[in-house]
Amino acid sequence: MKIAPANPGHDLTPLHWVAESVREKLERMGIHTEQDLLLHLPLRYEDETQLHGLSDAPVGVAVQVEGVVVGQKIQPRPRRMLLCTLEVDGEPLQLRFFHFYPSQIKQLATGNRLRVMGEVRRGFFGAEMAHPRYRIVRQGEALPAGLTPVYPTTAGLSQRILRQLIERAWDDVDVSDTLPPNLADDLGLPPLESSLRLLHSPDPKVPAMALATRTHPAWRRIKFEELLALQISMRKHRQRRQRARAQPLASNELLGARLLENLPFQLTVAQQGALGEIRADLAKPHPMQRILQGDVGSGKTIVAALAALQAIESGAQVAVMAPTEILAEQNFNKFRGWLSKLGLEVIWLAGTQGKKQRREVLARVASGEAHVAVGTHALFQEQVEFSRLGLCIVDEQHRFGVQQRLALRRKGTDGVSQPHQLMMSATPIPRTLAMSFYADLDVSVIGELPPGRTPIVTKLLADTRREEVEHRIRDACVQGGQAYWVCPLIEESEALQLKTALETFERIQTTFPELRVGLVHGRLKGEEKAAVMEAFKQGAIQLLVATTVIEVGVDVPNASMMVIEHAERMGLAQLHQLRGRVGRGTRASVCVLLYQQPLGGLARERLRIIFENTDGFEIAREDLRLRGPGELLGARQSGMPMLRFADLNTDADLLEAAREAAASMLKEHPDLARAHLQRWLGGRQDYLRV
Repeated sequence: MKIAPANPGHDLTPLHWVAESVREKLERMGIHTEQDLLLHLPLRYEDETQLHGLSDAPVGVAVQVEGVVVGQKIQPRPRRMLLCTLEVDGEPLQLRFFHFYPSQIKQLATGNRLRVMGEVRRGFFGAEMAHPRYRIVRQGEALPAGLTPVYPTTAGLSQRILRQLIERAWDDVDVSDTLPPNLADDLGLPPLESSLRLLHSPDPKVPAMALATRTHPAWRRIKFEELLALQISMRKHRQRRQRARAQPLASNELLGARLLENLPFQLTVAQQGALGEIRADLAKPHPMQRILQGDVGSGKTIVAALAALQAIESGAQVAVMAPTEILAEQNFNKFRGWLSKLGLEVIWLAGTQGKKQRREVLARVASGEAHVAVGTHALFQEQVEFSRLGLCIVDEQHRFGVQQRLALRRKGTDGVSQPHQLMMSATPIPRTLAMSFYADLDVSVIGELPPGRTPIVTKLLADTRREEVEHRIRDACVQGGQAYWVCPLIEESEALQLKTALETFERIQTTFPELRVGLVHGRLKGEEKAAVMEAFKQGAIQLLVATTVIEVGVDVPNASMMVIEHAERMGLAQLHQLRGRVGRGTRASVCVLLYQQPLGGLARERLRIIFENTDGFEIAREDLRLRGPGELLGARQSGMPMLRFADLNTDADLLEAAREAAASMLKEHPDLARAHLQRWLGGRQDYLRV
C-alpha cells in the first residue's frame, strides 16, 4: 500500500489550468484544488446504459430515449417556452423548456439526433418531457458501460464540464493512503483510490441500491476518511488548548459553602458531580473549555454560580452572557439574589441602557469593583474592559456565533493567558454529535431533575378546538393558576408573528374580561419586557400572551398551563424548551400543542416525538435523525465544517473507529495525520468551534 507524503504537493495548488469563469463557480462550491475535485462526489446516479421506447417507458421514473429533432418553435404565450418535437421510433415526443438560451436553440435544431433523459408524461397532446437533460449523439453511438454520476453543482456549471474536470484531475492528484498500515484492512475498508474511482465511475455490476443508500464499502471508506479528519482536527485543537495558559482558579470554597447554606434546596447528585468536574478544571493552569448540559429545569444556573464563586475567591472577575435580554435578566436576578447576600457586586450590562448608567457600569467593570457582569452581546463590545476576567459563562451557547464567543474570551486575554470558559446548553447533545463536533471540549451532564418538579402532560389538539382550549385556560386562571399562550413565528415574518400575538391578546381580553392578560414580544423595549415579566412572576398577570421570546430564561412556578399555537411549524428543541416553562411548581402542568391541518409528514413526525417524549436527550437524538448536525448545531454560526458524506445516525460504528484511529495516529503517525487533515479539511481546519 502506498503512503501519502506528509505534505501533499502539486495536487493542492489552485486550478490555474481551468478557465477563470469556471474556476469562480468551482470556488463557490468550495472546490479550490485538483484534490478537491476528486473529493467532490456524486449526489446520485442515473442509468444511461439502456434506451427505452415511449410505449414501454415506466411512469414516474426518469428514462433515456433517443430520437431525431423534427420540429422546433418558440411559443410566446401563455408562457414563453421552447418547444422541440423529437421523433422516437416513429412516435412524437414533445420537449418543453421554460428557461432556455440561444445556444440551446442551435443544439435542438431540426435534424439533430439526441439522447434525452427525463420523465415521460402523457398529456393532452401526447407524450412529453419537461426540461429533460439531453446531448447530441451520432447514430449507433455506444451507450455508457456504467451508471452516470450526478454531481452537486451551481448555476452555469454543467454536469458534462464537471465530469471532464474530474477526469482531468486524476492525472495529477496523489491519492495515496494516509491511513496507517493495516488499519483499512482491519476495518474491512477498501483502498481510497479504488473507492474514489468506483464512486466517480461505477462498474455496471455495482448494486445501484448500495450506491443510492451509501452503504457500499467504497462509500464507507469515504465516510471513515471524513470522520477521521474531523476527529484528528478536534484532538489537535484540544492539544493546542491544553498548551495554552490560564490563571488557576483554585479556592477554599468558603463562598460556595456559604451560598449552599443559604439555599432552600440541596444540590442533586448530578449537580454535585458536574460541579466537581468544573472546579477541578478551573484549578488547572490551562483554560477550561467545558459544556454544562442538562434538560430544561435541571439546575444548571446554580452550578454556574458556584463556579463563579470559585473564580471570585481566586481574585478573578466573571462574565455571564446570554443571547436574549429576557434570559440575561433572568440570570442577572438569580446571580444577584444569590451573590449579593455574600457581599458581592453583580452588575447588568445591556445595549438598551442609557449613556450615564452605561458609563457607570463600564467604570465598575474596568476597576474590578464589579465581581460579576451579566448581559447580552453588549458584554463583548469594544468599550467594555475587564480588570481581571478569569471566567466566561455563556448560556445557550449554540445561539452565539464563533466570533462572538471569541470576542468575549478576548476580553480576558492578556497575551499570556486566557480566561476559562463554561458554556451551558439546555439542548442536550446526542452522544454521536458530542463525539464528533464537541470532541475538543469537555462535557458535564446534569442528567436528573431536582426533586419536586411536576411531570408535564402534553396534549395535541387541532386548531378547530381553540374555543375549548380558551375556556380551559380561563378556568385554570380563575382557580388561582397562571398560563402562557405562545404565538410562534409564522412564515419567517416577525410582523406576522407580532400580529398573531396582538390578535390573540385582544381576543382573549374581549372574550374573558375577568382575566388579567399581559403581552410580551420582541419589539418591546427591554424595560417594558422586564415590567411585564415581573408582573407575571408576581401574579399580577394571570395569562401571558407571548411570542417565542419566552423560550428560555423564564421561571414562574405558579404557571402550570401553556398553549403553543402553530406547533406544527416549530422545531423539536424549541417545543421542548417552551414546554419546560411549566411544571416548575407543585401544580399539575399541561402543555397544549395546537396545530393546523393538513399536517405534512415531517410536521406530523415532530409532533409525535414531542407528544411521546419528555426526555430531552431522546428528543435531541430524534432531532438529529430528522435534521442532521448542521441545523441542530446552528452550523451557519458554529464555524464547523459540516459532514458532507457521513451520517451520525447510521455511521456510529465508523465514528467510534475514527475516534480510536485519530488518537493513535497523532501519537504514532503524526505525519500521516497531518497529510490526512490537509487532504480533507485544507484551510477549513482553522474554523473550528471555540
